[in-house]
Amino acid sequence: MSKPHLDGALRPFMYGKLHRVTVTGAELNYVGSITVDPILLRASGLMPYCAVDVVNITNGERITTYIIEGTEGSGVICLNGAAAHQFSKGDLAIIMGYEQVPARDLSGRISRAVHVDSQNRISSIDEYITPDLHELGMPANNREGEVYETVDA
Repeated sequence: MSKPHLDGALRPFMYGKLHRVTVTGAELNYVGSITVDPILLRASGLMPYCAVDVVNITNGERITTYIIEGTEGSGVICLNGAAAHQFSKGDLAIIMGYEQVPARDLSGRISRAVHVDSQNRISSIDEYITPDLHELGMPANNREGEVYETVDA
């Protein structure tokens, strides 16, 4: 039996994120985008020219922009163009990529979180598996109250 609320529906799914990156620059006089080190792109699955949400942990701003590739191994996270008004060098940010997924295909899909140190070097990677509707409420899926450790490597 099909689930009518899942038939044909597309839902935005957060497939990858860079968590608590340090902004290395904000360039107002540049065509809009966010420049990201390709090492971080590969680890998270984020791709150049794809839209991302960028949340500024330091001041609460949130923007949508697209990624451009920076220098490999540089740790670059630079907000360009108008976004430079919302971000400053040294701010902490989260960069999240989304894809449109048929709702019926969400169960079992992996969301990847790449954690970095203050130099934007990868410190760990977490993968979360999306539960099926009947798995909701199981203790193993409960992430309420999780506190992010901010110890720098």
